Parts: sequence; structure tokens; C-alpha cells
Amino acid sequence: MRILIADDHGIVRSGLRLLLDRQPDMEVVAEASDGAEAVEVALRERPDLCILDVAMPRLTGLQAAREIKAQAPGVAVLILSMHKDERYVFEALKAGASGYVLKAEADQDLVEAARAVGRGEAFLTNAAERSLIRDWMASSDTAGPREALTPREQEVVKLIAEAHTNAQIAAVLHVAEKTVESHRANVLRKLGMRDRVELVRYAIRRGLVEP
Repeated sequence: MRILIADDHGIVRSGLRLLLDRQPDMEVVAEASDGAEAVEVALRERPDLCILDVAMPRLTGLQAAREIKAQAPGVAVLILSMHKDERYVFEALKAGASGYVLKAEADQDLVEAARAVGRGEAFLTNAAERSLIRDWMASSDTAGPREALTPREQEVVKLIAEAHTNAQIAAVLHVAEKTVESHRANVLRKLGMRDRVELVRYAIRRGLVEP
């Protein structure tokens, strides 16, 4: 199994690589230090599995998962997170991930999770979360905005929710400030929202930023 690891902490990537490369049926073929790089590398290398940290710069693991699954549906995704909150588990599945492993349990669960996802199965770290997911999968209440946000619009939402000004967002994304204002207006229109407060709530619910 060819694996990509994406985490913004080099020491975490090294630990995960050591754990996975020790397995006779696994090989870490690439690493990424943020979500946008993870998407780029995944589309170039086409690994069997991408292991994505949920909280990364530029694009979160959830945003990266959506983009990877949209452009390379055959690449499996496993989300690695410190959050037990069911909201993050739900959003990971909505993003197309097949598994969700808590960082605190990675040393026991990650190899098993990778093998399960490689077999086309879902993997969650405990029975309670599996129960939550069954309930969620049976629910029809999965609607998002009528028009999906683009990856760039999701980046803008994340940065707005992190209290960056339009000028700061323009500098981070290397675009004009008027372009940021245009993205912001499009996001508010698509989501049917009026102000930053509602955007922050949306970003937290979607797992784009931490509460």
C-alpha cells in the first residue's frame, strides 16, 4: 500500500512514517506539511491512501480530503485528529474520508485503520463513534449550501474565521484585496449569511477552524 502522510508537524510525520514503513505491506511514498501541498502531492503521486491531519495550514485536512476525493476518487483518505467531537467525525465522512483515527490512539489504531480502509472498509476508533456514524448515515439531514464552496472560497472562510483582515487574507493567498472581497461576497450569498459571526459559526461546524 502506497501512503501519503500530511501533517504540519515534522516530528509527527516522522513518527507516522516510522510506524507505517515498519509494516511489510506498507510504504510511505510522500509527505506534505499543509493541506494545499497534500492535494498537490496526492494528485501527482496518486497513492493508495492519504493520511491527513485535520488541522493544517492553508487547507485543513477536511478541505484537502474534499479536493482529493473530487479529483482522484480512487485515492482513499484517512483523517487523523485530536478531536473526539462527533462533529469532526461527521464532517470527515462528508468530505469523503473512509476512516477517522484519534492521534492519542494512533500507535494502536493507525495500522489497522490503514489496512481496513485499503480493503474498502470504514474505520472509526471506537464502537460509540461507529454508532454515531450509523445514525448519521441513516439521516437525510446532510444538506450543505445549494452551491458548493470552491476550495479557494473555503480557504477564505477559514481565514475570515481566524480573524484575518481582507488585506491579510489577500497577502496570504497572493491575490488582490478586491478579489478577497469578491470571494467573501460569493460565500455569504451561497451560504445565505450576512456577517462574519455567522461565517465563524459555519466554519466551526464544518471543522474548518477549532472552536
